[in-house]
Amino acid sequence: MPAPAAPPAAPIALGSRRELFVDRFLVAGLEGAELRLATPLDAGPALAFDRPWEGAFCAYSTVLRHGGRWLLYYRGVPSSGPDGRAAEVTCVAESADGRTFTRPELGLFAMAGAPRNNVVLANAAPFSHNFSPFVDTCPGVGAGPALKAIAGVHSSGLHGFVSADGFRWTPVQAGPVLPSPKEFTFDSQNVAFYSEHERKYVLYYRTWQEIGGTKYRWVSRAVSEDFVHWTTEGPVDYGGAPPEHLYTNQTSPYFRAPHIYAGICARFFPGRQVLTEAQARAVQVDPQYFQDCSDAVLVTSRGGRSFSRTFLDAFLRPGLGLQNWVSRSNYPALNLAQTGPAEMSFYVNRDYGQPTAHLRRYALRLDGFASLHAGYGGGTMLTHPVTFTGHRLALNYATSAAGSVRVELLDGDRQALPGFGLADAAELIGDEIEGYARWKQGVGVGAAQGRVVRLRFHLKDADVYSFGFLG
Repeated sequence: MPAPAAPPAAPIALGSRRELFVDRFLVAGLEGAELRLATPLDAGPALAFDRPWEGAFCAYSTVLRHGGRWLLYYRGVPSSGPDGRAAEVTCVAESADGRTFTRPELGLFAMAGAPRNNVVLANAAPFSHNFSPFVDTCPGVGAGPALKAIAGVHSSGLHGFVSADGFRWTPVQAGPVLPSPKEFTFDSQNVAFYSEHERKYVLYYRTWQEIGGTKYRWVSRAVSEDFVHWTTEGPVDYGGAPPEHLYTNQTSPYFRAPHIYAGICARFFPGRQVLTEAQARAVQVDPQYFQDCSDAVLVTSRGGRSFSRTFLDAFLRPGLGLQNWVSRSNYPALNLAQTGPAEMSFYVNRDYGQPTAHLRRYALRLDGFASLHAGYGGGTMLTHPVTFTGHRLALNYATSAAGSVRVELLDGDRQALPGFGLADAAELIGDEIEGYARWKQGVGVGAAQGRVVRLRFHLKDADVYSFGFLG
């Protein structure tokens, strides 16, 4: 695990925002407790890439919510070849619940044997290679197009697109919004979004970084006030984590805590071959696509070029089946979807380069990328000094029948505030997405508003996924 960050110079202003246990930003000390990475639940196929214009090399998927439904965008191309070629198209599918997707019959572009189909961009090389849309939440957008997209390869630079309905896309201008530098770049899915936290458009894009004589697939960042004029800021910093090839970065604001950017990235191991030639023939993978393997890892940021790789272990392993151990499989889609009152989902391209290529859904508890965890023997976590503005302390937590969660509020000298000590704290037992810390006097924490405090969590056979001082 990377070394913890230095303590903050001033108290952390939490306000009433929700905080997750995806990094050590708030952690001053752990005793008998740990930050534990979640294990996603395989929820089954979401869409098979089985149309003639789709096929084995569908990739770079994006899921977003627009117009009361979920939209899935992805590259369609049935055969391998150079990036940005004319055969590539951009496809869309729809879902009411984010669990399974169907194709709308749009009729915008005629495909062989199917005049009505789900293609939203064609005959527009190279932009269907990595077309990456997002919902524009900038307050100044008003009645303008609700959706924007970024697309392009090194030979073209990155171009911007806009759409009102998610199906009909037009360029924002004739040339690129971010021209290519001299160094080779943009050869992956490049992702943009409007950051409510930073109050600007943010772009994370593919670059390369030489470290110790090895060139790694890397990520760099640019920002913009208007989506058209971009300023590059340079490569991101993973805080001392060992360098690895992150093929896609898939960074976006987490929808329940938008000051935290979460990326479920494809981690690529070039030349790490698992299948023999005979096994590759058996799964019918393209002969050029079985000499490498990939999995997925979790990275997070709180803005800027600094990222945390708190967990170096795989977030999603390739899993059972030789078909999962081929080149460029297991690539996560951009964004997460809330698919139930207590559930969120992310999506992964599986069986790349094979006739069985498809998008698969994985489920997590809401806020549940990771948790503060302690076993039966119990443990504690102490936060750095913080201030807050809410009136109740909400917790997303789960315990065993024998387990519990309790919370203390301490002053700057780590002494319990009157009425908020361990002896005053009620045991929380159960499993709730939004439960409330309680003390003998009740759930109110207004008496501590405006003060610099620390929180000490006491856990026994329990997990806490998030907390926040809500209104």
